[in-house]
Amino acid sequence: MDGPPRQPAATQAYEAIRNRIMSGEFPGGMRLTEQGLAEDLGLSRTPVRGAMTRLLHEGFIEKGDGYSTRVAAFPEEELDQLFEVRRRLECYAAERAARLATPEEIDELDRLAAEMIALTPPSDPEDYAALSAANASFHRVLAEAARSPRLRAVLAVAVDVGVVARTYRAYQPADLIRSARHHQELVEAIRARSPEWASSVMSSHVLAAAVSAAKPNRRKG
Repeated sequence: MDGPPRQPAATQAYEAIRNRIMSGEFPGGMRLTEQGLAEDLGLSRTPVRGAMTRLLHEGFIEKGDGYSTRVAAFPEEELDQLFEVRRRLECYAAERAARLATPEEIDELDRLAAEMIALTPPSDPEDYAALSAANASFHRVLAEAARSPRLRAVLAVAVDVGVVARTYRAYQPADLIRSARHHQELVEAIRARSPEWASSVMSSHVLAAAVSAAKPNRRKG
């Protein structure tokens, strides 16, 4: 019986490098080279180059001096700014969703929130991946429910995928439980058509995420 189809080489490279960044094996500021990564992963430089382009776009890596590339590092002051921008935008999205979400979108948010509750705290890497995917889907559906293409476009630029992913990795079990409950309460606020309630919960959710994101930096300081 045939096994599952192999992923394209660029996808393999992307996931391998991303996982090492998120786990801390590749720390912030570490220099990365196409040749070194290709040899390490047993791939040619072409898929590694494609993976690095994607990681650069998502904020996991950044250009250094000259042609060098390194793992992105986020000073605490910069993290504070990123999360404050995210908080203001996502609070506005939550307010609009409370007024404009369709019953079908609310049901989908409810399903995703229930999935996150069931997966929290994750017991293995597969649970963690499923939880992270459900979290991303929840925020995507909420942004769509806000009925503002312009707001979705600004959120896509302002909400750094790399920061969000690494924040989730830094969560302790109590952080994950609190986050899942926030999602559940957001659904309740949106179903109740209460923009103020939805905005308040979203503000607490993002502020808690900001504290979790800063924990690794504080441990290093």
